Parts: sequence; C-alpha cells; structure tokens
Amino acid sequence: MNYLRKFLICILTVFLLACGTSAPTSDAAPADVSHAAWDKLLKKHVNAQGMVNYKGFKQDRAELKKYLDQLSKNAPNPKTWSKDEQLAYWINAYNAYTVELILEYYPLKSIKDIGSSIKIPFVNTPWDIKFIEIGGKKMDLNNIEHGIIRKQFNEPRIHYALVCAALSCPPLRNEAFLPEKLDKQLDDQGRAFLNDPTKNVVTKDKASISKIMDWYGGDFKKKMPIRDWVNQYANTKLSEGGSISFMDYNWTLNEQK
Repeated sequence: MNYLRKFLICILTVFLLACGTSAPTSDAAPADVSHAAWDKLLKKHVNAQGMVNYKGFKQDRAELKKYLDQLSKNAPNPKTWSKDEQLAYWINAYNAYTVELILEYYPLKSIKDIGSSIKIPFVNTPWDIKFIEIGGKKMDLNNIEHGIIRKQFNEPRIHYALVCAALSCPPLRNEAFLPEKLDKQLDDQGRAFLNDPTKNVVTKDKASISKIMDWYGGDFKKKMPIRDWVNQYANTKLSEGGSISFMDYNWTLNEQK
C-alpha cells in the first residue's frame, strides 16, 4: 500500500504539471492578509509537542472560519507577492483547512475515517473533498499540496510543515508561518521532526525515519541525499555506512489526550 501511495503521488505530480494546474489569484496585497487570528488559535489549542486540542478548536470554530474567509477572499498574487509571502500563505491555508475538515467530522479517530470506506487515492479520500474556495476556485487539500506548493516552490522543507492531522505527521507548529520568519521556521520544523523519537529514530549506525521522506524522496533528493537531510537536522549524526529504513505510518488523530 505504501508503494502504491508513492507511485500515485508521482503520477499525480506529473499529471498536474502536464495539465498546467495554476493557483488562484486575486488583486490582494500581502498587507490584506493577516495570519494573526490563526496564530492566536494555534497558541491557544496546540501544545509544544504539536498535539491539537480539537475540542477547544471546535469552541472557537467561528474564529477559524473568519480566518479561512479572509484567505478565501485574498488569494496570493505572484506578480505582487514575494515567494515567501506566497508560501507562508499556502502552508497556513493547508494546515488551517485541515483542522477545519477534522472539525466538520469530529469526533473521529483518524482523518482516514472521513468519506467512503473504500478510498481511491486522489479520487475519494479526505484530501480530495472540494470544501475549499480560494479566489473563487473550488479546491481540495491535494490541490494545495501537490498542485500549488510542490509544483511552484522548490522547497522540500514544506514536508516538515504541512500537517495531515495524524500522529506520524510533523508536529503542528503552535504559531503561524510568516514570510519574514519562514526560513527559520522551516528549519525549526526539520529539527523538531527529525528529533521526535515517535516519528524518527536516528543512531550513529542506523536511521529509522518517517515514511514521508520515502513518499516524497524525489522532492528531497532534488536538493541533497536523504542521509544529508537526516544529518542536517538530527542531533545524532548517521555515519556514512549507517543504514536507512522507513517507519510505518500512524494515522491516528494528532489529538491531545
């Protein structure tokens, strides 16, 4: 199943590139979008380990919807927005809309409980529900991740920042991503992710690392080998001859207990 997922991710990427999928745009200026409301919600409902208080988020759902409405009306304009302004917007949008999707179906044990019991990747999974509208364009989470972020930004570190509401996902950062801090925040995410023993275990002789770095290995390897990514962020450095394997993925909801 993991091999099938990896294959389908590759096929989807090629398909989106071939079809010329483009991000929605508006006449909004960067100053028209504030991530302050999202930042406040994250600080209130996400702990230092990146675990989420969905019950608390549900009580503040009206505030989340106000933030999402702001995103909906103010899609980035590549002609007037910097790359970092655009990327911070899309990462925040992905994470905020993922929380909104969970709240729509909460309580649940896993994001995979949403939708049909028989799920066809990129057809009827939770990531294919077109519940998002940005710049007048109906979208799903796959459109944001694969059709916009992975396609338009050559930045593998986004895989340390995009959170799919599962325990094996990177921790949800308890602050909004901001363009002026984005590079540091993505590095912080890499360190938090690679040094979390529930997601990656690295010793001098072997590394058992997240399946994310297998599924999206092509994105990472465009910059440098997987071993170099591990050693860039892990506190323990993997030796040149050390082995690399990939952990099973835990899709249990990333909920505070």
